[in-house]
Amino acid sequence: MTFVRFTLAYWCVLVAALLPIICAGIAKSGMYRVARRDGGYDNDNPRAWLARQTDWRARANGAQQNSFEALPFFIGAVIIAHQLGAHQARLDVLAFLFVFLRLIYIMAYVAGMGSARSLVWAAGFVVNIAILFVGYR
Repeated sequence: MTFVRFTLAYWCVLVAALLPIICAGIAKSGMYRVARRDGGYDNDNPRAWLARQTDWRARANGAQQNSFEALPFFIGAVIIAHQLGAHQARLDVLAFLFVFLRLIYIMAYVAGMGSARSLVWAAGFVVNIAILFVGYR
């Protein structure tokens, strides 16, 4: 039986898939032990609770939503690049760069740095396009 080794790009897909969960954790942090009647986290109705949040908690929830939105294109680009026989080192570097930019994006989003966030988002989008075409011959 042959086992295929995960490439760095595939590991980056896993990390990217975990980023929305991390964002949700940031949005909910510190509110688990606060009573619901006092505005604490409501696990019975988490989406409504998140929708009522403001400031950095609302921005962390926005980062969660955008991280989910960015995920399908990234996963597809990595898979397509592998299928096209992309140069593995280039693909790995681009995938790592995408995840790094997403982390910076999340930090800028939560910190309320809108212009920086938009620039980092655009850079990540360009990197994702580069991933898609890195195997093109």
